Amino acid sequence: MKGRRSWWPLLVAVAVVAALAVAVSMVGHVLDPDDPVNRADLGSLVLAALAFATPVVLWARRRATPAPPAGEEIVTAAKTTLTGLVAEQWRTEATIRSLGDPEPIPVSWHLTDDPGLMDHPRLIGHQPLTFTGTSDRIPRLVESFRALHRRRLVITGGPGSGKTTLAVQLLLHLADDHRPGEPVPVLFTIAGWDTTAHPRLHDWLAARLAQDYPALTNPAYGPDAAKTLVDRGHILPILDGLDELPGDARAAAIAALNRSLADRDQFVLTSRTGELAAALDQAGDVLTAAAVIAPRPLTPQAAAGYVRTCLPPRPRHDWTPVLEALENADRPGLAEVASIALGLWLIRTVYITPATDPAPLTGPLADDPGRLRAHLLNHLIPAVIHARPPTRGPAEHFRPGHAWDPDQARHYLAYLARQLTAHSTRDLAWWNLANLTTTPAQQQRTGCLVGLVVGLVSGLVIGLASGLVAGLGLAVGLMLGLLLGLLFGLVLGLLFGLVEWAEQPASTSIAITPQSVWNADRTRTLLRTTTFGVGVGLVVGPLVGLILGPLVGLMVGLAVGLMLGLLLGLADGEHHAWLVGGITIRRLARAGHVPRRLMAFLDDAHRLGLLRTVGPVYQFRHADLQDHLAADHDETYEPRPGR
Repeated sequence: MKGRRSWWPLLVAVAVVAALAVAVSMVGHVLDPDDPVNRADLGSLVLAALAFATPVVLWARRRATPAPPAGEEIVTAAKTTLTGLVAEQWRTEATIRSLGDPEPIPVSWHLTDDPGLMDHPRLIGHQPLTFTGTSDRIPRLVESFRALHRRRLVITGGPGSGKTTLAVQLLLHLADDHRPGEPVPVLFTIAGWDTTAHPRLHDWLAARLAQDYPALTNPAYGPDAAKTLVDRGHILPILDGLDELPGDARAAAIAALNRSLADRDQFVLTSRTGELAAALDQAGDVLTAAAVIAPRPLTPQAAAGYVRTCLPPRPRHDWTPVLEALENADRPGLAEVASIALGLWLIRTVYITPATDPAPLTGPLADDPGRLRAHLLNHLIPAVIHARPPTRGPAEHFRPGHAWDPDQARHYLAYLARQLTAHSTRDLAWWNLANLTTTPAQQQRTGCLVGLVVGLVSGLVIGLASGLVAGLGLAVGLMLGLLLGLLFGLVLGLLFGLVEWAEQPASTSIAITPQSVWNADRTRTLLRTTTFGVGVGLVVGPLVGLILGPLVGLMVGLAVGLMLGLLLGLADGEHHAWLVGGITIRRLARAGHVPRRLMAFLDDAHRLGLLRTVGPVYQFRHADLQDHLAADHDETYEPRPGR
């Protein structure tokens, strides 16, 4: 991969040099060439302009020069680091989701019965084409995947059938049993792919990879490590949730995916069956050389066996009626709910883990699957909160750190679910919270406030410069201005370099989480604003103090340092959402929509198994849970300011 030349630094340098040339020319026309003092002033002005322009030109040349491509050893090191991060991240996630405790739900998978969903069998794998296995026997499914000609797999099924769970299980096994030459499996939420902004899948994958795994931005891995890994075929993208895209976007994603694929490119994709069929029909094509698998409903015996396995040898309550009803399938509501993975997980979480009396499972609810599912979802939040008491132990990664009232926690989660659903997304990204919860009128007020601050800063700087020029004369004023600019350039150059160095990833062995992104963004924002504020203040204050006195210099230095420090600190770099996110959280907490400690609450909801993480983004554990909470309009609950 060849480095690409960046032209914008050169354009900046040309603009700066042109502006300096115009300034020198204007002063030259004003000054009297016969006056020796004026000639000396003009010479000093030219030298100051050259002194200011030289570092700018050198900086532009350095930034515009393409970096050499990364060598294979460096790429291998980056790939090894990414494999470890992925494995660490998803082992933790699998533990929180209880995917293997006491054992995985035994969902059976087979090639789809609908030939219209799948490409020609001879393009997919060896004939006769077979792909069977169960979720509690993952190695067999992984070997079936490895046996495919191009290792392309589509996992389909109904809501709650275990599609994402299977994708995570495949990812973990491929990461733990990573073989030389194989790509690194990385899960991406495909609903975040905008095919208009990124027509080529690889470009979007590279952008997301750099965002989700910032360790790859370490200079030790060379320039654009994420892009290098993607373009060289070192990434196996596991694209979760095609069905979560709008209808037209699903068809566009399928078409873009087919256009992006080279012979060696692999992928795993999950989607609900109906949405996949509609998207393929609209796109007029299938996914090239991809096997398509679907689950079979859990048999009554398998459902009863799993429940029996989850129960302790001597349960506190009598489960015999429930087990008999499951095995005989004589209660239609219970039988239907228990025929999919989500239903069994709900039964386990609401009744088995907290050791609750399971009598409602064989009562009137057992004849109505809709009512029984709603009952289980309604009791899910209090069940997990009561079953996992909080702890302050730093090693307790799977228990919450704070105590939460179940009704208040439900209210908070329902509010967030409604905002996500209203914006047709499953991703709860804290840096996007303002967009999710802010009305256009509020956005306008925020824009006016930012404009006012910028105007005040600009007015202060322009007024100070004008006053100096008017009080000291044009030539001396411009000289002072150029001297100030030179000092600003040198100081800001040092400050930018210091901040850029400080913001490099300190570790390459820590998996990214929403909380770690929040903490890093906060640290970087405070670092930038403090560094730029102090640096600017130390330049402006003494200069103004020499002319107008130390007291005025101190006041002006503090004011300009504070305002310009804030502006530069918040505008520079890609990490400046923490302040906006914090303001948004305070506003929502005052209205009682979220707690003031929102990040702690979301982290605890994740530890409780109500949320899941995909890199830096939270999602509800199941789409059904988000949909259920989004429809919750409990008028009896009175919101109070979040704690």
